[in-house]
Amino acid sequence: MMPPAEPAVELPALSPGLYIVATPIGNLGDITQRAADTLRRCKVIACEDTRVTAKLLRHLGIAVPMRRYDDHSDAGARAELLAEMTQSPVALVSDAGTPLISDPGYRLVRDARAQGIAVTSLPGASAATVALTLAGLPTDRFLFAGFLPPRDKGRADVLAELATLRATLVFYETGPRLVASLAAIDHSLPGREVAVARELTKTFEECRTGNAAELADHYRAHPPKGEIVLLVGPPPAESLISAPADIDALLGEALKRMKASQAATTLANSHGLDRKMLYGRALELRSRQT
Repeated sequence: MMPPAEPAVELPALSPGLYIVATPIGNLGDITQRAADTLRRCKVIACEDTRVTAKLLRHLGIAVPMRRYDDHSDAGARAELLAEMTQSPVALVSDAGTPLISDPGYRLVRDARAQGIAVTSLPGASAATVALTLAGLPTDRFLFAGFLPPRDKGRADVLAELATLRATLVFYETGPRLVASLAAIDHSLPGREVAVARELTKTFEECRTGNAAELADHYRAHPPKGEIVLLVGPPPAESLISAPADIDALLGEALKRMKASQAATTLANSHGLDRKMLYGRALELRSRQT
């Protein structure tokens, strides 16, 4: 004889406020019990795409009204959610991973805090941290920099800005733009170790490492699909030279094949040196040669 089923435990009601809920980045099994319980008890779920969130809710057996909140939502939509939070618990989710990481949710959190509305964040999956643990690049210091700009100049400007930072750089990227971004890294940050992590937690998960040129060749021949995390290692410690004679030697070699400004930029990016100082020194060396 089967023992009687234990009665379902009724969860206590949630207090009004905003609940930031991390969702799986691919494998639905990565949802936390606390996240599922919170979604089940909220009165409204604000999400980027109701179709995507609906799949997760069906998997969890949850029936809660959804309201779209994304990059295109205006102040009016935000005000409606804020008004709801004063009376009821409202969840904020992204399509995948932790909300606010490269999405517009920070405005909602900022306004909720300004109005004295309670904000609770539930930790969970994040593609950036999963990629960092897979890539084998230094993790003691890292910078998440969102998506690289879509145009060549914008990419070059961002990479130049970050070139001397002694930390692993973490970007999100799309399949169609990956090769162009790798080519930009090869040009702006020569010699850096690079990793491409894609389809994380899914069946065809991949984390490929190498230099940017090698990876660009691979993905040019094998166009990638899925969500991508692109990581760039810091400049190697041994590249941080400071002796004037060494700097002059490197600049002298570079000036044989490029302009002073190009030589300064290239050495600044590859050796972690100040570009302004290098450019001034390059002009001095060039003047001696004429």
